[in-house]
Amino acid sequence: MIKAWNHFKTITVHKYLVAQGCFRLGLYLQGIFHDLSKYSPREFIVGAKYYQGDRSPNNAEREDKGYSDAWLHHKGRNRHHFEYWIDYSLKDAPGIMSPVPMPDRYIVEMFLDRVAACKVYEGKNYTDASPLKYYNRGTVRAPLHPDTRRKLELLLKMLARRGEKETFASIRRMMKKSRRNKKDHAQAGDLRHKIP
Repeated sequence: MIKAWNHFKTITVHKYLVAQGCFRLGLYLQGIFHDLSKYSPREFIVGAKYYQGDRSPNNAEREDKGYSDAWLHHKGRNRHHFEYWIDYSLKDAPGIMSPVPMPDRYIVEMFLDRVAACKVYEGKNYTDASPLKYYNRGTVRAPLHPDTRRKLELLLKMLARRGEKETFASIRRMMKKSRRNKKDHAQAGDLRHKIP
């Protein structure tokens, strides 16, 4: 019962930190819905069983069973994970699984997810360089689309070098530009359809 309570506290603090970041960046719905699947029985029970407090219980489940059922459930329901954005290719290598570009708002949520995870697991040892160090230790070989990788690495490096305040200001500018570009494309599309 203690492990279940501690797991609940850990995922709730993590969720709160991501929501806080999302709200600062205007991603309100993503902040509210971030990681809700972790409270589902399929993920929560496993998380409580393998809870350790200093790393993801999914890794402990992997060590025990050879795979993580909770992770397989989680990644298919949460768009801020790059694994959600892997599909069969029809162009370059037909039939081969390959990454597709993530929308900017999910790249930002993925960035916030990594920052929050490091804050939770590292506690007072956390620095703005922690998320980049964690990324470099484990996911450099991850099948990220080149555009997704470039944007995520830019944010992680900016955080490590310039801090959270400046990085968040840059993200707000990036998101504003992204929304403006989408609006411009939508208007251009409307005009094209009206031309005889």
